Amino acid sequence: MKRQRRQFSADWKAKIALEAIKGQRTIQEIASHYEIHPSLVTHWKKQLLEGAAEVFSNGKTGEAGADEELKAELYQQIGKLQVEVDWLKKKSGLSR
Repeated sequence: MKRQRRQFSADWKAKIALEAIKGQRTIQEIASHYEIHPSLVTHWKKQLLEGAAEVFSNGKTGEAGADEELKAELYQQIGKLQVEVDWLKKKSGLSR
């Protein structure tokens, strides 16, 4: 029988990573307390330290990328719908 893989929420990972950064307990103690592998604690700690600068950034870089992606998707939909409208007008005999 296969063992189902556990999935952890981002909040839970952040909590454990912060605890590791504080240094009040060792990585091994934290891992045994939460019943996870010590390499996970180390990995999450490293991820938190690398991504901490993004928290204090302007925030516009993530939003700008998402906005551009949304715009591109919407323009694609508009183009597709325009082609469909033109085709329907042509087939129905209506002209512009």
